Amino acid sequence: MASAGGKHRGNYGSSAAVTGPYYFEEEERVWKPWVVPLFVIVNVAVFIASMFVNNCPAHPTPFGSCVARFLHRFSFQPLRQNPLLGPSSSTLDKMGALEWDKVVNQHEGWRLVTCIWLHAGVAHLLANMLSLIFIGIRLEQQFGFLRIGVIYLVSGFGGSILSSLFVRNSISVGASGSLFGLLGAMLSELITNWTIYSNKAAALLTLIVIIVINLAVGILPHVDNFAHIGGFISGFLLGFLLLIRPQFGWMERNNLPPESQVKSKHKVYQYVFWVAALLLLIAGFVAGLIMLFRGEDGNKHCHWCHYLSCVPTSKWNCSN
Repeated sequence: MASAGGKHRGNYGSSAAVTGPYYFEEEERVWKPWVVPLFVIVNVAVFIASMFVNNCPAHPTPFGSCVARFLHRFSFQPLRQNPLLGPSSSTLDKMGALEWDKVVNQHEGWRLVTCIWLHAGVAHLLANMLSLIFIGIRLEQQFGFLRIGVIYLVSGFGGSILSSLFVRNSISVGASGSLFGLLGAMLSELITNWTIYSNKAAALLTLIVIIVINLAVGILPHVDNFAHIGGFISGFLLGFLLLIRPQFGWMERNNLPPESQVKSKHKVYQYVFWVAALLLLIAGFVAGLIMLFRGEDGNKHCHWCHYLSCVPTSKWNCSN
């Protein structure tokens, strides 16, 4: 949304995560995924609704003519206004995009949730939905709809909170905070269930490379990397809480000789991670919400943090 200084939450490399060697132990139950496909359908439906509301032909702009006018009211804004093939910033704002002033001063806190279902354009939507399909379905098959659904929604909310604390002069939309939450959960799941994996180093290295590449995309202008980071941290902590697995041998303990049986379902370090993650998650959300609704500017508490979302170069600036 270049015309209004808006930010979309780009997520252009996450689909590669499906090829990583993350899971090596067969689950005793394979869940049939339905919540991830449902999320995809909802995101697409909301985008179609936003294009219906946008109605480009009815609102001429100085940026040129609508793109794909044969789509009539579903045609896209001029490329000079929105190169991602989507609606205008004003339409996204009307539909519930994240905007600091409206969240804090106009008490529209619901935007912290609605923004994760909106997308800036077809390119933005496709990138995020493909990533959601490749990452989310695999996770839902492993852990079920409830846990993956909670991680997706809470991570998106966490990304919106951090974004609101640092992004004040533009709107933000996109599901990437939720997608980074799933990536963060994959990392913590690997850590907390470390002992049941083979090829541990390869799995960890592959996942870290994917995460770093995706976060690096966020330093480009008009990409809300704070939503990515907030979603990733939220998902990382939730992974310790929701994706914990029994230690190796627990499921077969009754078939093992007494000297080989395990006495506890989980290892001590798994319980430690669980408690620490719960405390950090609660503290983070409470502190973030208090700071947000007090109107505090996160940039004043961290003078270098703006570089996490945009690094100025000779090719672009970060003024918007």
